[in-house]
Amino acid sequence: MSRTMFDLFLASVWETVLMTLASGVISLAAGLPLGLALVATAPGSFAENRWVNRVLGALVNAFRSVPFIILLVALIPLTRLIVGTSIGTMAAIVPLSIAATPYFARIAEVSLREVDPGLIEAVRSMGGSRWHLVREVLVPEALPGLVAGFTVTLVTLVGASAMAGAIGAGGLGDLAIRYGYQRFETGIMLAVVAVLVVLVCGMQWIGDRITARLDRRIPRSASR
Repeated sequence: MSRTMFDLFLASVWETVLMTLASGVISLAAGLPLGLALVATAPGSFAENRWVNRVLGALVNAFRSVPFIILLVALIPLTRLIVGTSIGTMAAIVPLSIAATPYFARIAEVSLREVDPGLIEAVRSMGGSRWHLVREVLVPEALPGLVAGFTVTLVTLVGASAMAGAIGAGGLGDLAIRYGYQRFETGIMLAVVAVLVVLVCGMQWIGDRITARLDRRIPRSASR
């Protein structure tokens, strides 16, 4: 691999990491409140509102049902409106974030639903507010599952960012298509695959370690 190609490879790795982390943070910031809203407004929950729940659920399902490559193209006008262009790393963050937000919201919803209902009722019977329930009960108790779900979301975003390279989003996907596929440079393709594997394994390992540590802490805090 030439020096120029090596520099291009490093730049592509950085672009992939940037796209993954930026869209991951946005999906966490938007997806967690959405997941909380789905749980809180569900029938029988502490902020029951069937219409809000149905509308939010329909929106989440609608976005999740669209294949990412189609969503990527469909959101080009919105991407241009937000960042001023439809190609490049910054442009790819927009559709990646929009695709990942409902995905993480559903994962968060599943984790939040696993919180012991008896604990929620105990806090409500003592006069705890809705905000207190969310801040002191739901999120802390569901934290291991939320971290595990966020890890899965990041791993999914790595693959999606590579797919975004098909329309000039930059990153390892773009490098693999332009050099590994179109120029038949097998070495570049293998190097891209190897780096993607390392990224995914690294993210999963870190997420698993954090989840395991949180799992050990929660039983002790719950027993006090």
